[in-house]
This record gives sequence, structure tokens and C-alpha cells, in this order.
Amino acid sequence: MIYLKHGMLALALVLAALLPLHHAQAEQCEKVTFDEAKYVICTLEVGKVDLRLFWKGVDGEPYRAFSNLADAVRAEGRNLTFAVNAGMYRADFSPMGLYVENGRELKPANMAAAESAAGQVPNFYKKPNGVFFLGEAGAGIVPTEKYLKLATKPRFATQSGPMLVIAGNLNPIFIAGSTDRTRRSGVGVCENGTVRFAISDESVNFHDFARLFRDRLKCRDALFLDGGRGVGVYNPAMGRNDWSWHGGYGPIFGLVE
Repeated sequence: MIYLKHGMLALALVLAALLPLHHAQAEQCEKVTFDEAKYVICTLEVGKVDLRLFWKGVDGEPYRAFSNLADAVRAEGRNLTFAVNAGMYRADFSPMGLYVENGRELKPANMAAAESAAGQVPNFYKKPNGVFFLGEAGAGIVPTEKYLKLATKPRFATQSGPMLVIAGNLNPIFIAGSTDRTRRSGVGVCENGTVRFAISDESVNFHDFARLFRDRLKCRDALFLDGGRGVGVYNPAMGRNDWSWHGGYGPIFGLVE
């Protein structure tokens, strides 16, 4: 009987040690107000969590919905605790530009000019666009042309645009007070290499969204991921399982536990 009590005590101590860690990871997202606009901010210590990049399932088809990705992760005996769209994509849900997953380049960098007329430049082609990548040395965000000159072999990478913050400065193409307002999502690499994702729950312009990363989140570099109806976040702890009204998502960032 003494041995049983000791065993139960040991089990209780193990569970007590594990539960706070799980809770901390599941609650990495919070609601933030900046300049009267509401956001969801999700903060990750990339060296301590399993952040991955997803596009297609074992059937070769894009996941498209956070729920589909959560089911696939669950089938492997793991849990998806956070997900967000990971950049712009084409009508077939394929990435617009560079896409590296598990060290394999599945899509090359897109260095083409804007595929548009009438003077309207799609966001992906606004200069400079950039690459978010994660490797052995941690996470980074740099303009695409600079990334292509780096001697790095990342675990994953995704290209999107435009850059929001470049080496501590706002992208100079942004206009304060612009009426180009919509919901937006982005990612920044901040103090001590911390990665922060931001999803606006209200319409904001690029200038204000970039200021969120530089001034509130203290990110030296930040990259726009998507806007309008393609913005979304998955976080069961907040009751969020958003859907893209483009018919689904292309590449997706996911936190696996």
C-alpha cells in the first residue's frame, strides 16, 4: 500500500509539471487593441515549440481548412493548437511564391513583375516582398532578393508581400491615413528571436498594421501574409476556427503539440 501511494504521488507530480506547460502553449494567443483597432496576437518561442508549415495532405490535396489540418494532425496522435494562413496563394491553393516544407523546396521564388493592369499592383508584388524562414539558427524575415543570396537551408520558408517592417523601419511605400483598409494578417521576428503573428479583427491600412509590429510588438522585421477574406486564425482556446472565403487556404502555419 505504501508503494502504491508513492507511485500515485510520483504520477501526480509528473502531471503537475506537464499541465502548466501545455496550458502555456495552448494560451499563446491574446486579444490586443492598438490605435483603437482590435487584433489577435500569437507569440511563439520557436526553439521551444513545434511550429510547422503545411500545404497538402497525404492524399496530395491542399488542406484548405484548419479543421482538415487539425484532423490530420490528430490522426498522428498530436494536437493542432494554433494555425494561421501562411501567405498568398493561387486559385488552385498553390503558393504564389517560394515554399519550402521539411527542407524541400516545393515551389521556387517568384521574382516576376505584377500580373495586373490599370496601375493596381497586387499586394504580393508590392516592393519589396519577402521570405519568412525557420532554420537551425532560428527564424528570419528578409526581402526576397536578399534571401536568395543567403547560404541557408531552412526547415521551412514561405514568400509573401509586401514587407511591413525592414530592419526596424516601416516599408516606405506605406501612406499614413490611407483609405485602403481591410482585415490583415502578418508575421514578425521580434526581440530575442520571438515570432509574433498578428490578425486584425477590424479593417486597418498597411501603415497602421506595420506600426503595430514595429511600435507595439517590437519586431525588427515583419511580413504581410494576406488580407480581406483570406485572413484567418485557428485557436481552440479562443474559440476560433476561421474560414477563408476564397474557398479555403493555401499554405498554413500550424503549431503542433
